[in-house]
Amino acid sequence: MIKRRKFINLTALLSTTALLPNITFPEKKDLDKNSRLLPKHLEKGNTIGLIAPGYAVSPETLKRIKKEVKEMGFIPFHTDRIHGNHGYFSNTDKERAADLNEMFANSKVDAILCARGGYGCTRIMQMIDYENIKLNPKILVGFSDITALLNGIQKETGLITFHGPVGSTIEDDYSQQEFTNTLMQPNYPQPITNVLLKDQEMINNPEYERYTITSGISTGKLVGGSLTLVNALVGTPHEIDFTDAIVCLEDVEEAPYRIDRMLTQLIEGASFKNAKGIVFGVFAGCNSSSNSKSFTLKEVIMDRIAPLQIPAAYGMSFGHVPNNFTFPIGINANWDADKMTLEILEKAVY
Repeated sequence: MIKRRKFINLTALLSTTALLPNITFPEKKDLDKNSRLLPKHLEKGNTIGLIAPGYAVSPETLKRIKKEVKEMGFIPFHTDRIHGNHGYFSNTDKERAADLNEMFANSKVDAILCARGGYGCTRIMQMIDYENIKLNPKILVGFSDITALLNGIQKETGLITFHGPVGSTIEDDYSQQEFTNTLMQPNYPQPITNVLLKDQEMINNPEYERYTITSGISTGKLVGGSLTLVNALVGTPHEIDFTDAIVCLEDVEEAPYRIDRMLTQLIEGASFKNAKGIVFGVFAGCNSSSNSKSFTLKEVIMDRIAPLQIPAAYGMSFGHVPNNFTFPIGINANWDADKMTLEILEKAVY
């Protein structure tokens, strides 16, 4: 089990930046936040840029990530910035933002995979070169703290981003298969199915229980990720608009009362009650409390979400868990809370 707390301007861009082939962009002055930009699909032999926009990556972990990326048929690439260690961050805010900006500007990099999560992404949101991203759209994948980048960049530029495994969690077969299914010329509609739980410890763990909260079928744009980071965006320019959206949420090692507090904050906000669906992943390590009178995780979720009468279910295979499917942020999907299935309805890559 991966623990988030352990996961826990720009000086120069490349002087020459080529636009990706086979796609036409509007003039820079015509690009706006309402434009939808599709990144180019992945192909075997493509170069995947590795960044650490939050916590530092150990040399051993980075070596293992590069090995996994190579075995999947891609070429790993990173700059020297990933080797930094600035307190609990991988590098200074300025350098971490510069690394992200350079990966988008570098025409030799086909996609960007965050090597790990860990706190830090919200600190660099105002340093991101969004115009650069609009002119050089490409796949960006990650989860946990990366939630801020995925939703913020999507809102600011229209680029479809992807909630999926980070480099340090991409080693299992299910995560790799779902990663390639979503990013390498998928057919649409594209169904996403939960992993079959085989580990008895998981089967017996209430945090992995799969249950419907409110029955129903709905369609909407996918948004969300880590509940903690979704809450952290509230009140910022990158706050998520949940209106008519399918909201995906997961978290790790938060006591039930903290989950209660964060869900309550969303419910009391401007748009969460207007969501079309709520998809809960696995809230790993969130069912325990030092308070013997605590509600269980399930009791909190049922109490907070059921009254909304929005199609909702708990236990989908994403989050701080060994098996993590990849889904696009900003693309319409169909959500069946009874069958617990997601179906991507539109192209997320070209």
